[in-house]
Amino acid sequence: MPIVSVPEQFNQEDLYLDLHATMDLPVYLKCEGFNFAGSIKIKAATEMVDAAEREGLLDSDSILIESSSGNLGVALSMIAASRGYAFECVTDARCNLATRLLMEAMGSRVKVITEEDPERGLLGARLDYVAKQCEADPRYVWLNQHANPNNWKAHYRRTAPAIADRFPGLDVLFIGAGTTGTLMGCARYFRQTNPRVTVVAVDSVGSVTFGTPPGLRMIPGLGAGVRPQLLDESFVDHVVHVPEAETVRVCHRLARTGFLFGGSTGTVIAGASHWLAEHRSGGDVTAVAIAPDFGERYLDTLYHSNWVREFYGSDVLDGLAHDSQYTH
Repeated sequence: MPIVSVPEQFNQEDLYLDLHATMDLPVYLKCEGFNFAGSIKIKAATEMVDAAEREGLLDSDSILIESSSGNLGVALSMIAASRGYAFECVTDARCNLATRLLMEAMGSRVKVITEEDPERGLLGARLDYVAKQCEADPRYVWLNQHANPNNWKAHYRRTAPAIADRFPGLDVLFIGAGTTGTLMGCARYFRQTNPRVTVVAVDSVGSVTFGTPPGLRMIPGLGAGVRPQLLDESFVDHVVHVPEAETVRVCHRLARTGFLFGGSTGTVIAGASHWLAEHRSGGDVTAVAIAPDFGERYLDTLYHSNWVREFYGSDVLDGLAHDSQYTH
């Protein structure tokens, strides 16, 4: 194992879970949560802060500010603490309590937006707050993960090449769409280096990213109420939309086998299952999906039975393996 002096120097890049055994699915799941930030967002956060430093945008008085549903906020909190910057994360009530506490433990300020913009939802309201803070105080530096090209460049330079090295015969890559940084970086890389790879974007029902109607979404990570500025659909071959109730079921099914992942992973796996059933049933395929994080931060929401029943109904988890062994 390496010896590191700052937290962003460590990231486990080459761990995959074979979903044949747990989900009867011919997909290798790239596990991105083994780093000190606990998610794939360590890459984008590092790339964006490094670029801001190179461009002279940051000094000792600077206050980093970013809109985040959680994981990027944790990654930026970690880097800000390591490098001596102040950081304010602007989030909303969907951000998990554990995530907010993690950011605060590292010295960050967390601003929770509670009122939606009438047309652009909570994300629009978060972005408006960020803009007002920057206008009111010149010390604020907004990295803007939704438009910053260093977001996708992080995955063009790191995530996609790692997948290509491990799976030179890759046929299909499934990627969840949030800011679309991971999606755009990987899609650009494979379009240029191996255009035979099919790139499938997986989004949540209720997200407007790919032009579908807005709707209630309670699970952070994927989807958006405002179309991401980074998105270029010409690099995406297919799009699959997954209802959140199905995300919940997939996550709990995996948990029953000992693997605890976040909601984004459940959504991506569900999307991969649907796409493969329609497009590659019965044929050999080498497929990879990206798991952005693990599930510990979602214990009070996604894995809390009362929360699940409140938003998705009392029967959403019916029929899952091992449910009956504790009934009397």
